[in-house]
This record gives sequence, structure tokens and C-alpha cells, in this order.
Amino acid sequence: MDYLYYLFIAFAFLAIVLLLEGSYLTWRSRQGPEAKRLKKRLQEISAGWNDATTASLLKERLLSNSPPLQKLLMQFPRIHSLDRLLLQSGMPLMVTQFLSYSAMAGVGGMAFAALLGQALPIMLLCGVGGSLIPYFFVARAKAKRLITIEQQLPEIIDLLSRALKAGHALPGALQMAATEGTEPAATEFRMVFDEINFGVPMQNALMNLAVRVPINDLRYFVIAVLIQRESGGNLAELLDKISNLIRARLTLLGRIRVLSAEGRLSAWILSCLPFAVAFVINIANPGFLSVLWTDPTGIKMVTVALVMMALGIYVMSRIIKIRV
Repeated sequence: MDYLYYLFIAFAFLAIVLLLEGSYLTWRSRQGPEAKRLKKRLQEISAGWNDATTASLLKERLLSNSPPLQKLLMQFPRIHSLDRLLLQSGMPLMVTQFLSYSAMAGVGGMAFAALLGQALPIMLLCGVGGSLIPYFFVARAKAKRLITIEQQLPEIIDLLSRALKAGHALPGALQMAATEGTEPAATEFRMVFDEINFGVPMQNALMNLAVRVPINDLRYFVIAVLIQRESGGNLAELLDKISNLIRARLTLLGRIRVLSAEGRLSAWILSCLPFAVAFVINIANPGFLSVLWTDPTGIKMVTVALVMMALGIYVMSRIIKIRV
């Protein structure tokens, strides 16, 4: 009897161990680091430009971890544009997370205005302004990432050219750019190489790259490669010329930014000075400026002043923004 009791305990322990191990292996196959890495790679690839011939090969980017929310978000127009913006920013955010942060920031802005005792229109305005804060962070991250890729592009193209001169084919050169290049440009070329390995045609993979990274120099590179594949020619020599052209353009752009730095600083000072002076006056004498929003004539004056300031800011921005 004692032997059967101990044997039952041993089998029960073995069953529990196997159950735990099976549960862990099941979780790891779906939510483990390797599964997440593969899911992320497939989702990133699918955010580019796809046509009917390649859509079946790619997995759609998840807009939410919840299937009902996924179906609901898919019904909104241009929701993939927001998803592409999040991908281009390099931030690990889903659309639902971004919308949640925007909603929380909007509610926080309205609560802050309510604590200050502001009227309902001011509360709504603060709520709208707060909800736009996450968008500004994402847009800023996207701009910084695109600038970094633009600066790294000549080196990546030189690496492709050297690989072609060494005898590698274009897919092999893309693999070398993905493994030996610097981030974040290497990540984009790694997506191109993965798409080609998944069976996507070269043209579609390069078009996906041009959509994910909206940089003119990169589009010139994609167009040059596609034309060369149709007409033939020395691709390595063509890439050398494109690299030199991009370097010359970036050098000229840097000189222009240095020469226009004083104009940009003046524009920022002139744009912020009226609001800063009004803030200081309101602190020193709180009732001095109240006539501007209590009297109808004051409201008209403020409206005209804001319109003129907006026109002035637009004119200054056009003056100091020089395209190269």
C-alpha cells in the first residue's frame, strides 16, 4: 500500500512538471522573444507599399492586441497612415496605445483647465491641445529618425557599391548593408532583404522602402536601381554617383543652415515675444489685460493681432526655409 502511495505521488509530480513545461513551451512559441521578433519583422515589412501579388505573402500589422478593437479600427479611413507614422517614428507603439495616450493627455488637459476654474470652451481647447501632445512627440521622433537615415544614406550606398564591385548580387549587397550598416538605416535595408527572401519581387520591395522612408534621396536611389534593372548598365558606378550627389547636397544644406541660423533665431524670438510679454504683464498686474477678452473691441483686436502674427510667422518660415 505504501508503494502505491509513493508511486502515485511520483506520477503526480511528473504530471505537474510536464504540464508546467508544456504550458511554458506553448507560451514561448506564441509570446516568447523569438516569436515576438518574427512577428515584429513580419509586421514591419507589411507596413510598406503592397499590391495584389504580394499582399498574400505578408502579415498585416496589428493595430491592437484585441481582435474586436482590431476589427473596429480597420473600419476607420486612413488608419494605416497613422500606423505607418508610428512605424516611421521608430517608437514601439500600436495604434491603440497611441490613441489611449492621446485620450489620457486630452482628459488631463481638461482636468487641469477645470482645476484652474476655466470656462467650458477653454476646457475643450485644453483637451484638444493635450490630445495632440503624443502626436507631436511621434512626429518629432519621425523627423529625427528620417534625418538620421538621410545622413547615413551615402555610407549605405557606398557599402552597396563596394559589395557589387566585389562580385555580390544586389540581394547579397542588401544583406551586407543590413548587417554591416549603422542603425536605423540598416533596419530598413534589412526589411528589404527579408521581403525578397519571402518571395516579394525586387521592384515591390524597393517601393516598400521608398514608402516607409519618405526621403527624396532614397527615392532617387530606388528609381535609379529600378531603371538600371530594366535598361542595364554598371550599377556600382551609378551608386557611386548617387552617393557623391547626396553628399554634395547634404554639405550645401549644412552651409545654408549655418547661414540662416540667425534668421531662424530672429523668427523664434519675434514669434514668442508677444506671448512672453503678455504672460509677464499678467503676472505683474493680473487685471491689466482682462479688457482684451472681456470687451468686444479687445476681442477684435486680439483676433486681428493673432491673424497678423500667423501671416508674419508664415512669411518668415518661407524666407528662412531654403530647399536644396
